[in-house]
Amino acid sequence: MNVATLLRENAALRQENLTLQAEKARLEAELGEREAEIAELKRQLFGPKADRLTPEQEAQLVEVTQDLAEELERPVAVSAEVLEAKATPRRPRRTRHPLPAHLEVQTTVLEPESRPVCPRCGEVRCIGEEVTEEIDVIPARLIRRRIVRRKYACRCGDSGVRIAALPARLVPQSRLGLGLAVHLLLARFDDHLSYYTLERQLRERHGVVIPRQQMVQWVEAIALLLVGLVELMFQQMKAGGYLQVDETPVKVLDPEVQGKAAQGYLWFYAVPGGDVFLDFQTTRGQEPPRQRLADFTGTIQTDGYQTYQAVVRKTEGLRRIGCAAHCRRTFRRAVQAGDLRAIEFIAQFRLLYRIEDQARGLAADQRYAWRQQQGALAIWEAMKQKAEALQPALLPQSPLGKAVAYLLNEYPALTAYLESGLWEIDNNLVENSIRPVAVGRRRWLFIGDPEAGWRSAVIFSLVISCRRRGLNPQEYFTDILARLPGMKASEIAGLLPGQWKPAVTNTS
Repeated sequence: MNVATLLRENAALRQENLTLQAEKARLEAELGEREAEIAELKRQLFGPKADRLTPEQEAQLVEVTQDLAEELERPVAVSAEVLEAKATPRRPRRTRHPLPAHLEVQTTVLEPESRPVCPRCGEVRCIGEEVTEEIDVIPARLIRRRIVRRKYACRCGDSGVRIAALPARLVPQSRLGLGLAVHLLLARFDDHLSYYTLERQLRERHGVVIPRQQMVQWVEAIALLLVGLVELMFQQMKAGGYLQVDETPVKVLDPEVQGKAAQGYLWFYAVPGGDVFLDFQTTRGQEPPRQRLADFTGTIQTDGYQTYQAVVRKTEGLRRIGCAAHCRRTFRRAVQAGDLRAIEFIAQFRLLYRIEDQARGLAADQRYAWRQQQGALAIWEAMKQKAEALQPALLPQSPLGKAVAYLLNEYPALTAYLESGLWEIDNNLVENSIRPVAVGRRRWLFIGDPEAGWRSAVIFSLVISCRRRGLNPQEYFTDILARLPGMKASEIAGLLPGQWKPAVTNTS
């Protein structure tokens, strides 16, 4: 074998070695990404649901936050003791709350079995009393309300028959009373009981059989009565020019999908501190929000889901701003996966949220000025520079790689809230409105039919809007369902949660 052959073989072996090393590096990178994905899935399945850091990570975060505060010359110093006290607050001493004055009072007087007799004077009189109070419950009871309309006529028949008109009813030709209707709505959509459970409770506790199919028909009739009110509420929400949007999955029993539940979605449209509108759809694509926002001109605030970006591109007069909470969450996942380089980003988010905490309650122009004065934009720019420096060395599918990519891709949308004091830093308020549905679907599990989703959306819209405005849903539904059947369409605006005032009853 001559030298030229050996040189060629050596070169081929070197090339093969380089190829194998590159393949090894690729496989190691892919393995690292898969291990990170497995660790994240395990954390989601078996770890704590809250995005909490370990004590060691929190201590490092406090130290980094202090350094950043000094570097940016923040006027409010960061105290490790304050953060620690906030993380582990001392449990306050439990106090007994006084009983409300409106509760019905039932008094039972107990006398001694035999009154003592004084051997000297023979007189015994009451010198005081000891009072023990209990809170008790009188179980709910069903009643049969009879509406009797007497007929009147003369003997000769010339004056005809006179009878009182039947009052407007929720569901004509049915036995559904107002109190039972409100009970069904709140038990199903506020207490999140299934129709099966409601049927069982009525049968076992009250001896009344109301099939759940009948309940579903009643709820559908009530939803038809309320749908116009909810649509009017959404029109007024859009008039404000600022909506927070999010969506959540919900299982649906679809006859066309055999062997498993189909996937549906509840789309949430909310005004911060105001009403919430829900829209049920069978898809998570861009068509539902495009239809709902077709006549909307203004700003929506969403996470980085690409559907929202597509909707904005295809809808004239629509703008999108981002959600800092979603971005921060990606860096917390990176820290939980063991990449401590993400701690500096979380520290910067902590400074941003401290600015928001201090601006809470200010008017829009004051909040805008405060954000500028406290250097919020400088904090965002520092994060962007750090992310750009890190990105080339990161695996794209690693937790930190995903977090950095989210920050850089969403950067214009994430910082857009700084342009107006009306806009929030994140989408957390609309996420909070999703929680009742997320808790409830663990009980009722699914929506019974794709055609039934709209009525759940209608009633949830009013229940959640009442909760956000501090209204008692039972008082609200009792009042509006008593008034709606006899109202004109032009009069229902006064029944919106933001404008509702209870009807004044005449007690004279």
